[in-house]
Amino acid sequence: MSLPPPPPPAAGDPVTPEDSLGSVTLEDWATGPPLQAQPLLRQEAKGKEEEGEETGVQGAWGKGTAEQRRRGWGEAAEAAAAEEGQVDAGGAAGSASPAGAAGGGREGWRRLLAWLRRRQPQCCPCAAPLPRSAAHCCHGGTKMAALAYNLGKREINHYFSVRSAKVLALVAVLLLAVCHLASRRYRGNDSCEYLLSSGRFLGEKVWQPHSCMMHKYKISEAKNCLVDKHIAFIGDSRIRQLFYSFVKIINPQFKEEGNKHENIPFEDKIASVKVDFLWHPEVNGSMKQCIKVWTEDSVAKPHVIVAGAATWSIKIHNGSNEALSQYKMNITSIAPLLEKLAKTSDVYWVLQDPVYEDLLSENRKMITNEKIDAYNEAAVSILNSSTRNSKSHVKVFSVSKLIAQETIMESLDGLHLPESSRETSAMILMNVYCNKILKPVDGSCCQPRPPLTLIQKLAACFFTLSIVGYLIFYIIHRNAHRKNKPCTDLESGEEKKNIINPPVSPLEIFLQSFCKLGLIMAYFYMCDRANLFMKENKFYTHSTFFIPIIYILVLGVFYNENTKETKVLNREQTDEWKGWMQLVILIYHISGASTFLPVYMHIRVLVAAYLFQTGYGHFSYFWVKGDFGIHRVCQGAFEKIFSLWPLSKCFELKGNVYEWWFRWRLDRYVVFHGMLFAFIYLALQKRQILSEGKGEPLFSSKISNFLLFISVVSFLTYSIWASSCKNKAQCNELHPSVSVVQILAFILIRNIPGYARSVYSSFFAWFGKISLELFICQYHIWLAADTRGILVLIPGNPMLNIIVSTFIFVCVAHEISQITNDLAQIIIPKDNSSLLKRLACIAAFFCGLLILSSIQDKSRH
Repeated sequence: MSLPPPPPPAAGDPVTPEDSLGSVTLEDWATGPPLQAQPLLRQEAKGKEEEGEETGVQGAWGKGTAEQRRRGWGEAAEAAAAEEGQVDAGGAAGSASPAGAAGGGREGWRRLLAWLRRRQPQCCPCAAPLPRSAAHCCHGGTKMAALAYNLGKREINHYFSVRSAKVLALVAVLLLAVCHLASRRYRGNDSCEYLLSSGRFLGEKVWQPHSCMMHKYKISEAKNCLVDKHIAFIGDSRIRQLFYSFVKIINPQFKEEGNKHENIPFEDKIASVKVDFLWHPEVNGSMKQCIKVWTEDSVAKPHVIVAGAATWSIKIHNGSNEALSQYKMNITSIAPLLEKLAKTSDVYWVLQDPVYEDLLSENRKMITNEKIDAYNEAAVSILNSSTRNSKSHVKVFSVSKLIAQETIMESLDGLHLPESSRETSAMILMNVYCNKILKPVDGSCCQPRPPLTLIQKLAACFFTLSIVGYLIFYIIHRNAHRKNKPCTDLESGEEKKNIINPPVSPLEIFLQSFCKLGLIMAYFYMCDRANLFMKENKFYTHSTFFIPIIYILVLGVFYNENTKETKVLNREQTDEWKGWMQLVILIYHISGASTFLPVYMHIRVLVAAYLFQTGYGHFSYFWVKGDFGIHRVCQGAFEKIFSLWPLSKCFELKGNVYEWWFRWRLDRYVVFHGMLFAFIYLALQKRQILSEGKGEPLFSSKISNFLLFISVVSFLTYSIWASSCKNKAQCNELHPSVSVVQILAFILIRNIPGYARSVYSSFFAWFGKISLELFICQYHIWLAADTRGILVLIPGNPMLNIIVSTFIFVCVAHEISQITNDLAQIIIPKDNSSLLKRLACIAAFFCGLLILSSIQDKSRH
């Protein structure tokens, strides 16, 4: 016996669930629904069970347990049977169970199928009967598409949840840490060697050493470093070029004049800096005698010695092999003297740069790159073997070769390097010597790892105790849970009792939060202080800024949803606003776009908009809620407590009052602008002047169109002015007064049209909820040297490095947001008396940190 199939669909009609079942026999239904029907029943049941999974809430197939609703049992079968008039108390139970369906339950499944066919499409709100094609489209196409979307979304969220992303980030951090540790053990941990021997060009003139950042020294910094110092350059015309470039860092007005084939002195009496060039174009007895004098105890030795020569030997002896042999003998006799000087002074031997043979004059044609390589190999071999049992103290300056390989084509004579290359080599010398003295923020090369401070040691002990405490608490809790686990009755095969999991105690949440925070702080330390991971300088190009901006804009527009409310600056909209602004600021920081003035001025507006939101939000809350209690104030302060002194001392490089003063002057009015806007908006809302319904413009049509026109013109006018700025200082002076123009223009453009106020980007809003954490974390685990550099987790592949470091960075920021919320619920109670006591304890804690920090600072000085 077969059930008659439904009539065939009309041409162009979508296939409905009933159509997809086809001709179904009672034998097919005897052991349950056929395979064609099972996915439909499960998918539709799941789609309506997102809320109240195990609570017995009305589901897709009626009441009953979740398992019954998933399989299509329960009320659906009862309703079908009731319509047939064939249900009694026992029959309904039998037809609603697997057993009943299997044994003589054919009538139950037949009634269920009949009920399915008679169901009215729930997605069609109209009461009038629809044409068959329209009914099929509504019930079949739309509903099945929605079910497929929800099922796919649920599967993606199951396998790619935030939790699984954080686990993946943790695994990535551990693997990267192990790889970097192994690499440093194998290749060495001295960044000075990398600075002197390896690197690459970023663009045309920006040199990037391998694994570290190079600081560009100013005149005042160079004089401060070299005060009471004597630097000597010994060699040929190429060393003389290096001498001139080095002196120009101290005194840019120093001119290259005088007899080139003689000694050239330089002295800055105010800074007490002395730099000499000694003309010794060949490695011979003359150079040896000059160096030998410095080895005597009674003679003052230079603090830095830079030596090198070879091209004159090649030229004078016409590139003969005898000249190379004599060069080896001479440098062999000089090497012990250099090694002796290197014990008290910094000694650098500069290898010979390649030449551009096509531009060489006829009397220099014998100076070939092949000959230069042979002389360099001889020098390196002899200098490195001058000490038998230890590493040579003479440092080989080989990085100039790499620089010359990229720039020698710009040489005027094929032998001497262009000025930009000489300046780069001179700045490398300055970094090698001065970084360990001045310790610049953006000069990580040649800087030793800073020692642990007392506060960092105490923080490490505290987090370690928290981790141990949580593990102990977890083990005890797990053992107690095993003891209370319900036993299975062997006769009935059922559990004797259902044990409800006890609620999580505040102590467990407290320990777990600090356990996670301790692991995060350890990662902060590895990235920001331990020199485990590499750091590199930034280099700006328009593509590195604008292409990511376009990419996130497309993603933000793609992921959009309807807002829960349509008020001006509703919660979803402000989260969206903070989210896209934070993403733009992050791209601005990592791309180094601050060097491009139009971008800089627009980013200043985004920073001002954050403060505008602060004034608007807090004023609105206090005005509407009337809550001026200490609990609200403490909740706001708790979010920012980890960026305040003295906690910030744990990861502070250089505290400077000027920086705070500069930031305050830039945005000193915008908070009050936000408060004033909130007052005007609430006054208009109270007088019911605004129309904030869904899809309605904020004002009447004429007023709305006029305000939109004014807003667009104001927005574009500010952008044109900001893009035409030529002087950053002058533009910064005007910024505090005019930044509010573009902020207000954006708010009106975003909120006057009803359709714009009714939707928001869920992609941007997600980032907006963790915008504060993203802003703070970027300085420690994404960027380097207070945004001046980039953290390098994967060297040699900038794109992959950005992807991996960004993934870890976002996961950490999201976890810190959750930790902050959990701790705020525990540490900040609503009871004022308890809150005051805890505030007193926190104040005492900070006073203790203050005293310890002061004691340590005094001991250092």
